[in-house]
Amino acid sequence: MAELDADLGHIIPSSVLAPFWAKLVVGFVSLVCFARSYDGDFVFDDSEAIINNKDLRAETPLGDLWHHDFWGSRLSSNTSHKSYRPLTVLTFRINYYLSGGFYPMSFHVVNILLHGGISVLMVDVFSVLFGGLQYSSRGRRLNLAPRSSLLAALLFAAHPVHTECVAGVVGRADLLGALFFLLSFLGYCKAFRESNKEGTHSTFWVLLSILLGAVAMLCKEQGITVLGLNAVFDILVIGKLNVLEMVQKVLHKDKSLENLGVLRNGGLLFRMTLLASGGAGVLYMRWKIMGTGPPAFTEVDNPASFADSMLVRAINYNYYYSLNAWLLLCPWWLCFDWSMGCIPLIKSAGDWRVIALAALWFCLIGLICQALCSEDSHKRRILTLGLGFLIIPFLPASNLFFRVGFVVAERVLYLPSAGYCMLLTFGFGALSKHTKKKKLIATVVLGILFINMLRCMIRSGEWRNEEQLFRSALSVCPLNAKVHYNVGKNLADKGNQTAAIRYYREAVRLNPKYVHAMNNLGNILKERNELQEAEELLSLAVQIQPDFAAAWMNLGIVQNSLKRFEAAEQSYRTAIKHRRKYPDCYYNLGRLYADLNRHVDALNAWRNATVLKPEHSLAWNNMIILLDNTGNLAQAEAVGREALELIPNDHSLMFSLANVLGKSQKYKESEALFLKAIKAHPNSASYHGNLAVLYHRWGHLDLAKKHYEISLQLDPTASGTKENYSLLRRKLEQKQKKDV
Repeated sequence: MAELDADLGHIIPSSVLAPFWAKLVVGFVSLVCFARSYDGDFVFDDSEAIINNKDLRAETPLGDLWHHDFWGSRLSSNTSHKSYRPLTVLTFRINYYLSGGFYPMSFHVVNILLHGGISVLMVDVFSVLFGGLQYSSRGRRLNLAPRSSLLAALLFAAHPVHTECVAGVVGRADLLGALFFLLSFLGYCKAFRESNKEGTHSTFWVLLSILLGAVAMLCKEQGITVLGLNAVFDILVIGKLNVLEMVQKVLHKDKSLENLGVLRNGGLLFRMTLLASGGAGVLYMRWKIMGTGPPAFTEVDNPASFADSMLVRAINYNYYYSLNAWLLLCPWWLCFDWSMGCIPLIKSAGDWRVIALAALWFCLIGLICQALCSEDSHKRRILTLGLGFLIIPFLPASNLFFRVGFVVAERVLYLPSAGYCMLLTFGFGALSKHTKKKKLIATVVLGILFINMLRCMIRSGEWRNEEQLFRSALSVCPLNAKVHYNVGKNLADKGNQTAAIRYYREAVRLNPKYVHAMNNLGNILKERNELQEAEELLSLAVQIQPDFAAAWMNLGIVQNSLKRFEAAEQSYRTAIKHRRKYPDCYYNLGRLYADLNRHVDALNAWRNATVLKPEHSLAWNNMIILLDNTGNLAQAEAVGREALELIPNDHSLMFSLANVLGKSQKYKESEALFLKAIKAHPNSASYHGNLAVLYHRWGHLDLAKKHYEISLQLDPTASGTKENYSLLRRKLEQKQKKDV
């Protein structure tokens, strides 16, 4: 190992080899790479996992976190993604509490610091992987590979594939899972600190390592794989098993196999039993918590897993592996989402992309052969551990054991990238050993580090807001319908409906069953009064997905606008059947009943909306206005007061209640509410106009004149205000004549 470290001497200067300085350099590089994301917005999945996640709010009992998935849904629900990460959600909740709300900066800063801490921890991890476990007489672990561990940690700290985990707040699950994964591994290493006698260990540290692995799994499912890595490390490094020698003895039926030390090592067998039983217990508990079995994914999430032919599935899975390997090798081609046609299926062996998976297995087989057959024990150990760190944490995302809900996901490469960095560092050492152009190798290594740091900074900037993030994906995945959908949604949120329509149409063209794109496109067409096409799109959406409640509600709104009231009512009722707690749908159903003069039904529908969502201002307002218009002033006043108790700062409610109080001749209280509403929304012509009417009735004619004039300045076309103002002026003129 000293030889490999010496080969890297021209790349890593001796001045930074002290542990403190090495870790300081790694920490600094990791922070520089992703610092640009510190003041970014909540983007992409952050909205669902954080802003819309009720588990972050104080009113949700802490105990609910243990029964809900990562997105705040009950694990027992058939619609749950089954992503059980309560400890990650707990950190979000603490973030929310300490920052006093949904302020993204505090969330981003925590992610950046976590990546910095993990990168620093990697120095210790790589020193064990490269240099093995040796302790001083005082029990301190010796770092026998300072250059190798520092270079690998730098490559890890500055890898652009980590941007999604660091710059996207949702990536904290991967960061926390990685943190406890590494702590579990280092804890397992400490089990062998107490004694240098072969076969002895500290059971406490082994058990603590298993516990930390369970904690890692409660942050991100990948975390449990640390127990597999610990087992591989124990067998190869502690047990010093020579796999090639063992295979040769098995093939030759060598009787000395019975005397092989690793098989007679009681301590090793005991530790393997602890790891296996601990892992099985944790996985069993995880399965029990999931409740209704694995999540149900759709074909657009992972098309290869739905292929009828096992050969097609195998070829495409291997192609996905090659794409993941390419992202590690050349992380310039990054995208926030790789689903929905981004990577078309390979359906025949004649597809040129088969070359990629052939190249992947050529490299893997070459590395495996070197890891097994090399006469150099250090080389065998480094390559095997590097491959173990690369492959074992990736297994949950490989589709080998269960279907996953994605095609390629950069976030799942956070831990496997450590194995890649280890292999790359070993490769640089080997190149340096066999070439005289050591300065060229050093230049290449430093160039890769610099380019990766630059790419990290650029990519972090793209993750700062959704517009940049979504547009950056257009060149990478132009066939991805979700990319076009998200660009369209972002444009629609900014009011650019014309451009949004273009992207939504492209999303539907790329994926004719994309019901969410149809729903959003139908909504925009509805607002532009293009009702026939809107109805066609929304009808198709509910035909494709009959339980799509939002599309049913929007279809009802369009049908209501087309005066097809019975069909609209049926659509609303269907939406509520599929989503019982749907306040917006009850609100729209109430509007339909109001149009049909079914006042009692309208009031009941709006009351249901306010029960489900007490802050539903529109439903409260409509109740007050309907009761006012039908002469039920006392009931309207009661409803208005109830609404303002729940939403005390809503100026529209103040305005509606002020109108009711004015008609009830409670002028003073009405005036106070009008003035409060105007203070909150001073440029509303109707607020000034109705206050003027109140003063007109009350006999405060000068104040009435003042507010009529303000109202007409804000809206000169208001015919009612013009008429009332003319009446007031005639009244004032008559009064002046009488005074004369």
